[in-house]
Amino acid sequence: MRAYVAEFIGTFALVFCGTGAIVINQQSGGAIGHAGIAITFGLIVMCMIYSLGYVSGAHINPAVSIVFTISGRFPVNLLPGYIVSQVAGALLASFTLKFLFPANILLGATIPSGNDMQSFVLEFILSFILMLVIISVAKGGKEQGLFAGLAIGAAVGLEAMFAGPICGASMNPARSIAPAVASGHFEHLWIYCTAPITGALLALPVCNYLTLKPKTS
Repeated sequence: MRAYVAEFIGTFALVFCGTGAIVINQQSGGAIGHAGIAITFGLIVMCMIYSLGYVSGAHINPAVSIVFTISGRFPVNLLPGYIVSQVAGALLASFTLKFLFPANILLGATIPSGNDMQSFVLEFILSFILMLVIISVAKGGKEQGLFAGLAIGAAVGLEAMFAGPICGASMNPARSIAPAVASGHFEHLWIYCTAPITGALLALPVCNYLTLKPKTS
């Protein structure tokens, strides 16, 4: 239960601060800026890993939990509770922002600026790269350790920095589901549920191949 609570809090913080930066940037006439939004996402992920990694692993992302489960690093019986906690935390964050900023239309929802396929491919690649980093620095099924928070937070911030204006750089189904529900904008949600999971899944066999030790004769 403590792990579920940690995932709830971690995902709440991610969505509240990350999408909150988007909303406040709109409300303040661009005071934060795109770079500020990207940095906010990266920093909150880093902070949650250092704060909660020892409790739950700080997945704060259903795609990460699914990949860890398939890889055998994470118990299957905990997966449903993790996903429910993550989505619930994200939903609370989005509805809190809706309460605070009722005039905001999108509430940080991920909306492609181009066509759907362009954003799908971008989200797929971004999620693949992020998961590759996570697998490489995580300890088993937990994102914890001296460099894990720094590496993963940097990856999130970097990808949000250059791809955010086109696809939103979600890389996280919970992060996209919550503002979509709160704002009522479901038009492109399928992209941000399927692309992050499939992209993250591809990282698993690639990482296994790269780290496979050669057979000795």
